[in-house]
Amino acid sequence: MSIQSIRGGEDLARFILARYSGKVVEVGVGRVPEVALLLAPHLEVVATDRETRTVGGLAVVEDDIFSPNYELYQGATLLYSIRPPLEMQLAMGSLARKIGADVIVRPLADEVAQIPGFSQTLVNEGEARFYLFTPSSREAPAV
Repeated sequence: MSIQSIRGGEDLARFILARYSGKVVEVGVGRVPEVALLLAPHLEVVATDRETRTVGGLAVVEDDIFSPNYELYQGATLLYSIRPPLEMQLAMGSLARKIGADVIVRPLADEVAQIPGFSQTLVNEGEARFYLFTPSSREAPAV
């Protein structure tokens, strides 16, 4: 099975690798695990979705971001998602606040939530365009 790629997927992975260590979580991995697969050799990657399965050799764990299993996310430095709807972005922000993580959202178009308690920065990294949310009480990393 060939893995679908997304425009700027390698650039997004490179950005994450340059700024985060330890554990990161892709929320709602869907059928395009490209970024998670690029990160997996270097970071502890947890991929979540609505059903448990394996995609491209990556184990995907069943979880609902609206009622998360906190153990899956504990210790993560970053929650990220590719094309999440607004409600999902807000749920990610709520969870990230509780565990002390940043959030990256790669929107489908310009559907980007204002996540309470976070500063939002538009990042243009190579071909990747995404939003980085960092807790307002902390300085955003240089982009």
